[in-house]
Amino acid sequence: MQIGYKLMAEQYGPDDLVRQAVAAEAAGFDFVEMSDHFHPWLDRQGHSSFVFSVLAAIAAKTERIELVTGVTCPTIRYHPAVIAQAAATLALLSDGRFVLGVGSGERLNEHIVGRGVPGVRERQAMFREALEIIRLLWQGGYRSYDGRHLRLEDARVFDLPERAPLLAVAASGAVSSRIAAELGDGLFATEEKPEIVRHYREAGGKGPRYAEVPMAWAPDEATAVRAAWQDFRWAVTGWKVMSELPNTVNFEAATATVREDDIRDRFACGSDPARAMEVALPFADAGFDRLVLLNAGPDPMGFIEFYRDELADRIRKLAPA
Repeated sequence: MQIGYKLMAEQYGPDDLVRQAVAAEAAGFDFVEMSDHFHPWLDRQGHSSFVFSVLAAIAAKTERIELVTGVTCPTIRYHPAVIAQAAATLALLSDGRFVLGVGSGERLNEHIVGRGVPGVRERQAMFREALEIIRLLWQGGYRSYDGRHLRLEDARVFDLPERAPLLAVAASGAVSSRIAAELGDGLFATEEKPEIVRHYREAGGKGPRYAEVPMAWAPDEATAVRAAWQDFRWAVTGWKVMSELPNTVNFEAATATVREDDIRDRFACGSDPARAMEVALPFADAGFDRLVLLNAGPDPMGFIEFYRDELADRIRKLAPA
């Protein structure tokens, strides 16, 4: 079992994220995973830095820890050719420590370029074409592609690593799990659903399986719950809501009825390692072998120390089903 630390680009500025990544490496985390957003989920979060710039800075200040995007949408806000180039560059700067996590995107971030955000079926078709383009460019040479949704004309990524970055594909159901198995090197998910891993394996997927585990560290439970409710209550709405709302004001409205008890049910709140293990266990039982610890609490450095001192040895003993 490998354990990662979630860098919340919506919650902290770029300098803070770099400091957290350096501390995560020192504490023994295997990788850091950073969200790729243009907007935060809620206005009060107040940040949203450019993921590839921040990860490049982290690569320069660390030696061992793996870097993962969690996740990048390579279809609307970015053309897949740009992502193929960015990922190749970051793989070189990190000496092969970069993993490109990709997904079909959220309206919150993709609508900003004014091209419209299609429905789920068309988004997934675009996503499949985008992954084909990225794979094509990573083969080297000049490449063209004429898809139904995306085009590429005489493009070449000149600076390629000897080994292409691992491509981890986000999935939430059968169709996206098949895309992950067919075009990706690994699976990425945010829910502890065994059927996601089952669909991935049935489609031939054999790669690493990443999942985010919701935690909120503070010395006492009440402080942790309150902090998570203030800044992370959007996380209990579910993927169908999270992928479709266009702006922070919509997430404010959609989460107006979320209670603190809803946060307690979903997150491991406080400083009890037993509760943290209780929340992490279903992800291992579902078959995930790369657990990303997301801290919704108010003190990221305190959470990293908590992991190092009280949680690391326990959670590493979990065995994926």
